[in-house]
Amino acid sequence: MKGKKKKIIVILGPTASGKSDLAIQLAKLFNGEIISADSRQVYKGMNLGTGKVEKDKKPKNQYYSQGVKHYLLDIVSPKKYFSLADFLKLANKAVEEIFKKGKLPIICGGTGLYISALIEGWQLPKVKPNKRLREKLEKKSKEELFQLLKDLDPQKAKKIDKNNRPRLIRAIEIASTLEKVPALVKKPPDWDILIIGIKKDRQELKNLISKRLEKRLNLGMISEVKNLKKQGVSSQRLEGFGLEYRFLNRYLEEKISFEEMKKQLLKEINNYAKRQMTWFRKIKNVHWVEKPEEAVDLTKKFLNEKG
Repeated sequence: MKGKKKKIIVILGPTASGKSDLAIQLAKLFNGEIISADSRQVYKGMNLGTGKVEKDKKPKNQYYSQGVKHYLLDIVSPKKYFSLADFLKLANKAVEEIFKKGKLPIICGGTGLYISALIEGWQLPKVKPNKRLREKLEKKSKEELFQLLKDLDPQKAKKIDKNNRPRLIRAIEIASTLEKVPALVKKPPDWDILIIGIKKDRQELKNLISKRLEKRLNLGMISEVKNLKKQGVSSQRLEGFGLEYRFLNRYLEEKISFEEMKKQLLKEINNYAKRQMTWFRKIKNVHWVEKPEEAVDLTKKFLNEKG
């Protein structure tokens, strides 16, 4: 029908809540393909630490898991910078590709910034990466970066996550070029969007995070970080990736003990889950579910509604 809006599903929730499993379940039931909205899963060789779904053996040149095609996984070297602008460009391209196949695009991830930017149609300033400036900024601490942004653009500094090195560096880059970071312009895409959020009790989530960490350590997460270091990924870069990569790197450099690494990492992952939920609560029209069956019913109803 002419003028009918195209439909997409968004699945969000805190780390360890089961987003990927739910996305695959819905993709199988409703002829969908999945676009990852995770700022670290784009990087090659960062699998266990980011909770990437296991890749099928075939086809080798594309990312399939359990027979479902995934986009924006394993697409860039961890030595390279991947920006929000890069994500928006590739995610929008993937959405159109899925529509052309007559399939259902399912956005799945825990990076609230990526999800908001995509579904709200953020129009980002066109400022090219400045390699020389970035090399200088990479050597600075988070505190130094935040102070530099504060000096350049106090208004942007008030709104930014001062613990997020890549965002700080990008904001400084834009402010250095344009004198200040321009006000955000939004042009929402012409999609009919169902947003499903996975709701977990705080204690249940803590238990899930703890069990998952033990499992990943047993599966070889330390070896994963060792391999990244062997490939030339710097300590500074690993610090910037945060969470698992930050604390495992500190352990490998003998700055903290194994037990201290686990203790600090668990605390940081739980804090990260809280920050995720703070962001997700600001997103409008989220349907919070506790069981996969609720998500299936919501999706059935949504797809049967006239656009």
